Amino acid sequence: MMRRQMVAMRSSTATKLVAAMLLALAIGLIETSNVRAADKKPNFGRIEISTNPGGYPISVDGQPAGDTTAEARLIDLPPGRHTVEITMPNGARWVREFNVVAGRKNCVVLNYKARAVPVTPKSPCPYPVNVSAPASVNEGDYVTFNANVSYGGGSALNYTWTVSPPTAVIRSGAGTPTIEVDTTGLGKQRVTAILVVDDGSGDRSCRQTAQASTDILAPTPPPVGPRKFDEFPNLAFDDQKARLDNLAIQMQNEPSAQGYVIVYAGRASRAGTAERLGARARDYLVQQRGIDPSRIVVVNGGYREEEYFELWIVPQGAQPPTASPTVQAGDVRPGANTLRPRRSRRSRRR
Repeated sequence: MMRRQMVAMRSSTATKLVAAMLLALAIGLIETSNVRAADKKPNFGRIEISTNPGGYPISVDGQPAGDTTAEARLIDLPPGRHTVEITMPNGARWVREFNVVAGRKNCVVLNYKARAVPVTPKSPCPYPVNVSAPASVNEGDYVTFNANVSYGGGSALNYTWTVSPPTAVIRSGAGTPTIEVDTTGLGKQRVTAILVVDDGSGDRSCRQTAQASTDILAPTPPPVGPRKFDEFPNLAFDDQKARLDNLAIQMQNEPSAQGYVIVYAGRASRAGTAERLGARARDYLVQQRGIDPSRIVVVNGGYREEEYFELWIVPQGAQPPTASPTVQAGDVRPGANTLRPRRSRRSRRR
């Protein structure tokens, strides 16, 4: 009778055991250039961490740092090695040491799930293995693939990682449950890490495989803006034509771009001077140089001290240039007609 009672007690105790943690972790570092300029902290690196669910106590280098959140939480740290510890609901601790690099970011995702321990298993195999990583990171981040293995045996486990594509480099952690992969040069690709775990027993059921993948996002190219091609005062028309010829050649080299001619009247110019100068430049580009009229935009830029031209190249999709007058309309004092062409030096020498 006593023996049956002891067996019943053991069985009851075993059924109440809970395996605390099925973790899924992913870590990555990113260049400071990938962080919004308003958030930059020179000479600091970052740990970006989230847990599912949130609300677990977290400490950094032995000092309390609040609780985790389900959304990404940023922790700025000076370069060097730092220890991060998270306490799970069952009292188990997740502890990792990070080598923080200035201007880079470690991305961490941590999931928790309770799992019941089998009652008096005959063998610890098979056992669950889970590998987790962020869904995506920016090119240049260090992405961490983390394995959680619920192994009930007493043997030391062997961890064998392989990553693809072949250009992906394991930065650290080979032979351990956590590896860190450098994603430099892997934009628009997917990095996959495959883990094989075995306990060295030779039993096939004790050899488990799991994998996870992360998409690498290519850097966003900077926006394309208008480009000032040339600028000059109101020259003799023969000299103006040479400048307009250069603009026409550049527009032929960039068939999808538009040409903008911004014309400024002078402080002493007569009314309508900017419009007449602009129309003359447009007619020359269309009639003499064969530029499609839809690709030429003439803008009255207002007033400057003297009559002035700006020539712009505007790539497809770019915002048009903005005029920059220096004289207010109320300060204009119209004088002689400045449209009358002045002879170039070449003509005077003749």
